[in-house]
Amino acid sequence: MIVFRDLSMLWSLFHILILFMMLYRSRYGKRKTFVLTGITMGLLIVLNMAGLFFYGSEVMGKVFILTCTLPSLLFFWFVSKDKKGRFFFTFCLADTVALWIIAVTNVLDFYFGGGRYILMFIGRLVLFPLVEWWAVRRLRKPYLELQESVTEGWVIFAGMTALYYVLLAVKANFPVIITKRPQEMPAFLLILLLMPMTYATIFAALYRQLLLYRKRQSELILQEQKNMLAAQLENQQQIRKMKHDMKGYTVTLSGLLAAEQVKEAQEYLKNIETEMSSLPGQFCANPYLNAVFTQYSGKLEELGAKYSMNIQVGDESLPYMELCQILSNGLENACDALKGLKAEKREASVQIKYNRNYLLIRIRNRCRDDLYVEKGTIPATDKEGHDHGFGLSTVKEAAERLDGEMLCYTENGSFILDVMVSCQSFLKVGYGNT
Repeated sequence: MIVFRDLSMLWSLFHILILFMMLYRSRYGKRKTFVLTGITMGLLIVLNMAGLFFYGSEVMGKVFILTCTLPSLLFFWFVSKDKKGRFFFTFCLADTVALWIIAVTNVLDFYFGGGRYILMFIGRLVLFPLVEWWAVRRLRKPYLELQESVTEGWVIFAGMTALYYVLLAVKANFPVIITKRPQEMPAFLLILLLMPMTYATIFAALYRQLLLYRKRQSELILQEQKNMLAAQLENQQQIRKMKHDMKGYTVTLSGLLAAEQVKEAQEYLKNIETEMSSLPGQFCANPYLNAVFTQYSGKLEELGAKYSMNIQVGDESLPYMELCQILSNGLENACDALKGLKAEKREASVQIKYNRNYLLIRIRNRCRDDLYVEKGTIPATDKEGHDHGFGLSTVKEAAERLDGEMLCYTENGSFILDVMVSCQSFLKVGYGNT
């Protein structure tokens, strides 16, 4: 019956790997991630199975933290996109759930299966796929969203799960396997019961943070819509005022020209030109995008910043909701960063290029000399220090809704936000045409 023990252990190691890969975020593409994981973890599984064959389950149970847990921790830390609390919590979560299943099936097999490993094998054969099915149906999507949106609290939760993992591993295997210490079995069973309840509490807390994040995102979208509508209303009022004033200008000019007062008419035209130049600028033909540019050009002028806007967009129908989110949050971050600089260093620029294939957005602004942002990362929020980070997750989400990508980094004393959107993403759903 030893074969059932070995098969159940191989099955467990394989499914620990699957469970973790369902929940963590790799910094590489799918193909490279699978190749690296298959080579590294395949070798690790083979070595641990060899140890099980030569030394037995009791010996390997005492050293598996050194032979399996730590090597896999180092490998996945290298591959993972997250390097801090989020990664360690996810790693400990997958390992602790797997260890819990292993411990429960061990106890069940010892007391109800006669120690022949058949019940152990059947239990693991059923429980691991069942847990993975539940994770796919209920956990994976919100958990990945949590990793993307929630930045606080992960370190504490990671510490709790790590302690549970060590507690479960030590209690199950030291000084001998738990089934040889019947006097300690009640305490061990209480630990097994307590662990799911603790995880339920942790996920409830994380889910509340996710709901708060979604609420904040909804409030940001509503505020952006309000700002757009306010800017459009102001533009319309300016246009109505201009039409009204033009009637008066025309009457006055007609009178001056009828009286052959050419010099006076020329002077009057110069005054009209000066007055017209003080009106909000027309940055592009798209009314929604122009409303955003009008609003933030006013903010940049209030800051005394030098700015330029090169907007190569006509009157095409564009996904204005997502683009306004990207531009509003990007320009808001730029204004926040410029507030912390001396007046002579406040510079910003916006570029938009649009063709048949891609829409490209670049927002560049000067930033602190000590600010460093690596490509592919999103800086942490620090509103008090006027750093970047607030709203960049919204920019990333808006870009991804359009099958696009966001990249931010620092270069030569400037913070650069690049967004590339595939035009096919909105042409195929009927936003417009080129």
